[in-house]
Amino acid sequence: MSDAIYGNYIDGNWVEGSSSVANISPSDISDLVGHYAQADAAQTELAIEAAVRGQEAWEQSGLEQRYTVLMAVGDELIARKDELGRLLAREEGKTLAEGAGEVYRSGQFFHYYAAEVLRQMGETADSVRPGVEIETRREPVGVIGIITPWNFPMATGAWKIAPALAFGNAVVFKPANQVPASAWALTEIISRQGLPAGTFNLVMGPGSAVGDTLIHSRRINALTFTGSLETGRKVAAATAVNLVKCQLEMGSKNALVVLDDADLEQAVECAVSGAFFGTGQKCTASSRLIVTEGIHDRFVDAVIERLKLIRVGNPLEEGVHIGAVADARQLEQNLRYVELAKQEGARLVFGGERIQASTEGYYMQPALFVDSTNAMTVNREEAFAPLACVIKVKDFEEALATLNDTEFGLTGGIMTQSLKYASEFKRRAKTGCVMVNLPTAGTDYHVPFGGRKNSSFGPREQGSYAREFYTVVKTTYIRA
Repeated sequence: MSDAIYGNYIDGNWVEGSSSVANISPSDISDLVGHYAQADAAQTELAIEAAVRGQEAWEQSGLEQRYTVLMAVGDELIARKDELGRLLAREEGKTLAEGAGEVYRSGQFFHYYAAEVLRQMGETADSVRPGVEIETRREPVGVIGIITPWNFPMATGAWKIAPALAFGNAVVFKPANQVPASAWALTEIISRQGLPAGTFNLVMGPGSAVGDTLIHSRRINALTFTGSLETGRKVAAATAVNLVKCQLEMGSKNALVVLDDADLEQAVECAVSGAFFGTGQKCTASSRLIVTEGIHDRFVDAVIERLKLIRVGNPLEEGVHIGAVADARQLEQNLRYVELAKQEGARLVFGGERIQASTEGYYMQPALFVDSTNAMTVNREEAFAPLACVIKVKDFEEALATLNDTEFGLTGGIMTQSLKYASEFKRRAKTGCVMVNLPTAGTDYHVPFGGRKNSSFGPREQGSYAREFYTVVKTTYIRA
């Protein structure tokens, strides 16, 4: 344990903040991960100023320079996945395997966008006027404000930062204040890549100071945010005033449909993995399990038996499947949803209580409810907890209607051996991502990601679709 304070990174320099916070592991409250600087509004303004200057230089950089920088970041992340995965697991509470996997995936994002640097191609067209040619090309937006959540502290940053840099933008990065260590580690790697000063900036601190400054800034050209629906609406309102390009990934209430003809073992594995692993703290988690009546009882019994095999405990220990929830406030909220579900008439058939582990932390036994309806609060609001409710339905049509009956629309899954129902589901599910015989949680890095309704706003993230947000189109007319 060190008394050193990990600083913010502004204009190519590590700097102290106006204060600092202690980063305490949620799985072992005696484990101090480190002290991390806290920026205030004034320091955030300095980072924005630096980004404006840095972006001008970075925009003029050659493609091979950008390619080399992104490849180097990706290479180091993958090479250090176990070391950095352990750091991530300590501060966020997920298991070592999940932490290492997240770091590895973060490296893949940088590798993917390194390749995208070399794929930037314009288009030409003939004008309707004789002797005039037309070119269209994409250029950087400018300065990108990036605000990320605590549940994937490195991967979410990576899938926003990598395309921002790949397309010639500068970055001001604000991570969630609960998980600064992963963001700092990623920044330290980026800081050694020879970027022009100000191209990349890290400002750690509370949303009331750092976040508000970013979303209200007239010098930010685009802002990408992942977090709650409530905060997303505030971001959209603030950026709209200054006509700042905005991209939001917000809440979800994903469902997995299990039909009578589903492979029972496969359905159970997909349900348990999608609903409970990662402590249920995934925007793609399937917190609603919509099950047709012919398989309902067998499915519930099998899920209960599967949950009995899951070990919740210190995520740094071997054999642990689920670690701690993010912090004391999250655990308190989770337990409130358990009590609320009971009050509304759902029946708790497994777990749902705080448990003790080998270390003092915020541990919760996964909760499974049955006899729930889609009208219950626990099936309307995103709990972000290891909590799932089974909703019994008559048939496919009722299952699909129930799945779509929500203000959110991120992911939706179906377990069936019927090509007819799978095809119908793909077309009619009102979600941005559809999974057939797969968990709702788990997406690839080279294809678009995002939702519908109140889950997402603005262009898609990830894959080649990311260029829609991180670039602007210029049309040039030429007379020879």
